[in-house]
Amino acid sequence: MRRTLGALAVLLLAVTACTTEPGSAPAPVTSSSAPASGGPAGASPSAAPAGTPSPTPRTPPATPTPRPEPTPRPHPISMAALAERRYDGRDLRVGRSLGDVGPYERFLVSYRGDGLTISGVMAVPDGKGPFPVLVLNHGYIDPRTYFPGQGMPREMDFLARQGYVVLHTDYRDHAGSDRDDDVDHQLRLPYTVDTINAVKAVKSSGLRYLDADRVGWLGRSMGGEVTLRALAAQPGLVDAAVVYASTSSLAAENWEQFYRGDGDRAATNRRIDRTYGLPDDSPAFWRAASARSAFDRVTEPVLVHHGTEDDTCPPRWARATVRALEAEGVDVTLRMYAGEGHTFEGRWQTSIERTAAFFAEHLD
Repeated sequence: MRRTLGALAVLLLAVTACTTEPGSAPAPVTSSSAPASGGPAGASPSAAPAGTPSPTPRTPPATPTPRPEPTPRPHPISMAALAERRYDGRDLRVGRSLGDVGPYERFLVSYRGDGLTISGVMAVPDGKGPFPVLVLNHGYIDPRTYFPGQGMPREMDFLARQGYVVLHTDYRDHAGSDRDDDVDHQLRLPYTVDTINAVKAVKSSGLRYLDADRVGWLGRSMGGEVTLRALAAQPGLVDAAVVYASTSSLAAENWEQFYRGDGDRAATNRRIDRTYGLPDDSPAFWRAASARSAFDRVTEPVLVHHGTEDDTCPPRWARATVRALEAEGVDVTLRMYAGEGHTFEGRWQTSIERTAAFFAEHLD
């Protein structure tokens, strides 16, 4: 009897399962072949259960923008460094009179630049002006014996009589200027900074008798090299330049001529050797410190005077400098003086008249 009742129960369960109405909940899926996501059979494995928010698509990480490589800074003792530096010449102050000679009066002056006070002498023509300005760059004179305005009295006198304000800068470590004992070790490049700042001080002075739009440079011997470096470091700052009996536009030639074998500069030479290497060991450094390496930057006309018998600054230096300027398209004129030495004792008058005519043409 119990067996009959059990069979009937099994039969009723089977009939019920076969007659389940549409919409009824299906039996739980227990087969091992069910989707891994737990969703209904036939659903995509990645499909989310009903009512679950869709996940936000992940944005691939942005590729970082590469940073540009920093431009290497030039060696501080180089023409490139002179070209890049900031010049702050200012505060041109006119001090006590050194005497009125008739057509002009001379004054002690000073100006600021590169953290220093630089002294000088300025000749001012009689009259209201404004007068064109010439900045003079003197040659080498031992700073221990140098006095204000020393080195170019003939040029100052003649050009002031032609109606130019003439500013003779003393450079740092000379006369009343601030001290800088590092100049020789720095191959005298700081003197170039001083003359550029002299022009900047003239242009920003506000003195009505100075014509800031008509300015020229005149350099002699070492001052010729100072002038050439200044022209390359600050193209467009002046209108024209004249150089007399200039030292070489290659720093290595000047070292060979004036430093090698000089007992007074033995300590400086040892320091130069340790810091930069001497010309035979470091030719690239010495080239980069030379005015000639930057002649492609010069934009102003240049007049060069040189004597054929100059035994301080060989005439070949002037010829090589002029050829290098010409190769860069600079408007340059070379005047050679037969039999003339370094100090121009014979035909100086001819040379200074040519100088005045040159400035009159280019500072008009």
